[in-house]
Amino acid sequence: MALTYTEQLPLGFAAPDFRLHDAVSGKELSLSDLKGEVATVVMFICNHCPYVVHVREELVRMGNEYMPKGIAFVAINSNDVMNYPADHPDLMKDLALELKMPFPYLYDESQEVAKAYHAVCTPDFSIFDKELKCIYRGQLDGSRPGSGIPVTGADIRNALNALVNEEEVLSLQVPSVGCSIKWKA
Repeated sequence: MALTYTEQLPLGFAAPDFRLHDAVSGKELSLSDLKGEVATVVMFICNHCPYVVHVREELVRMGNEYMPKGIAFVAINSNDVMNYPADHPDLMKDLALELKMPFPYLYDESQEVAKAYHAVCTPDFSIFDKELKCIYRGQLDGSRPGSGIPVTGADIRNALNALVNEEEVLSLQVPSVGCSIKWKA
């Protein structure tokens, strides 16, 4: 496991479009199919990373809480499944059903979407406003595996609450940290 931090980019960049296979429904879905009325959370996750395993139940809770408020959640797995078979789309589907993920879990086989979003770790989070401009790029919260700090989703919740309440999102944003995306050779 190579510990990696989210690449910090100036906020305001446009969400790159994509069309990816949803592991659960089997459908090809695009960003325009999935974007929310208020905001869209794009998460790069996977099945096996201990940093993702640590937070995935909170991701499901947040999806269930904020999707009715017009905020879409999109999970994307960009890992090389040849070398990391635990992240295979069949197992993505099994995990999504087990956790009752309320959002799509998409497979980025070419890894081009991860590159377009400058995603480098799992989990990697970006929040886009209703015009699909990035207003948040950072951690879920301060919890890490083994830290003893509870997983609350506080940092992302603060950003989402600001959007729902039509307030300004704080510019102080702490990078996410996790395993590096498993790039193909």
